[in-house]
Amino acid sequence: MLLEFEKPIAELEAKLKDMIQMAKESDVDVSEAVVQLEQKIVELREDTFKNLTRWQRVQLSRHSERPYTLDYIYEITSEFIELHGDRSVKDDSAIVGGFADLDGETIMIIGQQKGRNTKDRQLRNFGMANPDGYRKALRLMKLAEKFNKPIITLIDTPGAFPGLEAEERGQGEAIARNLKEMFMLRVPVICVIIGEGASGGALGLGIGDIVLMMENSWYSVISPENCSTILWRSWDYKEQAADMLKPSAQDMLRLKLIDGIVKEPVGGAHTDLPQSAAFLKKALLENLEKIKIIDPEKRIYDRIEKFGKMGVYK
Repeated sequence: MLLEFEKPIAELEAKLKDMIQMAKESDVDVSEAVVQLEQKIVELREDTFKNLTRWQRVQLSRHSERPYTLDYIYEITSEFIELHGDRSVKDDSAIVGGFADLDGETIMIIGQQKGRNTKDRQLRNFGMANPDGYRKALRLMKLAEKFNKPIITLIDTPGAFPGLEAEERGQGEAIARNLKEMFMLRVPVICVIIGEGASGGALGLGIGDIVLMMENSWYSVISPENCSTILWRSWDYKEQAADMLKPSAQDMLRLKLIDGIVKEPVGGAHTDLPQSAAFLKKALLENLEKIKIIDPEKRIYDRIEKFGKMGVYK
């Protein structure tokens, strides 16, 4: 999958490949030209990804090869044991979670999971959880609290599933209960938006002591396309909507709605999963050390105060 703003880089890479192939076939020394072209590609890539627009970051967060929750879980943890079911209705595959070992410490890790192919996307419902998924997530959080284990949530969803069935089974109530209960958890909670963080679907896993965002992720009450549809009755103004919503990690940090940004490799997380996972793991370990030493009662108080300040203007 090649995004529009990546095409000039791809063209230069194709030219470099042709040059190397031509040199092999004609036995001509083009090493100097190759070095210059490689340097030009590096500079163009750095310049392109340093100056991405908000809409381009939204596009990058949806890249088909971008790492999902399970990719990060298997990369940064060991001995992951997935737990299933909400003990009420069913097991929602849009949300995955379980105990895992993070650098020698047992944690509970939970997140939304999208699919790679058509069959998997249908199974995972494109990362859009039903009420059963949020109830499963809450059950796992309560289990972690019972055994005094830190909780990490990885958020990547275009929103909670908006179908009639989900509403009939209490979608709004399930998300609201998660919000309430996450405020009162006595164990450390770190939330990371790794891709899309849309609406209440993201917020249902988003109440934590520390909230982080990957560099090319987005977090907003509504997607730019849906915002464009409501305001202009057309998807054609999605770029303007993205600028109005200010959903990027850089915007969220400036507005003090998150606590930090996790760096990604140049070109996006999909270009180098091990490096991207290493950045994420480093951020998780550093922040866990900070909040583990805080008294549980104070942690709850700080969490409530932190979110209570959001949206308040004097």
